Amino acid sequence: MKWAFWLLPLALAMSGCANVAEINQSLPTMNVISGKKPHEFAQCVSEKLASSRGALQIEPHKDGVRVIVPQKFSSGPAAVIDIEERSSGSSIKLHERMSNVPVRPHDVGDAVNACISG
Repeated sequence: MKWAFWLLPLALAMSGCANVAEINQSLPTMNVISGKKPHEFAQCVSEKLASSRGALQIEPHKDGVRVIVPQKFSSGPAAVIDIEERSSGSSIKLHERMSNVPVRPHDVGDAVNACISG
């Protein structure tokens, strides 16, 4: 049982630091559409993550916005959410830094899911 205690810190140490470009090169962990406009969706995600993450960075990107989510316990980005405008809302792609680690925090994915229609 003691090995489980060291599993997460070990995974974090092995993953190293990543930047936005490296995170965006990974396959999206979520690719969905929403009836909300990009800024409305970004605001919703920002409100959902306010209690668990630091200030999110929201910047213009292509035909919408990019939301950069900081890591919980260290510096650098944990996730990138690209939100592009569509005729009837937005298309959303979530890229996470530790997308292949099953014990990663799921608060970002949960926030994106909650904002799709809610």
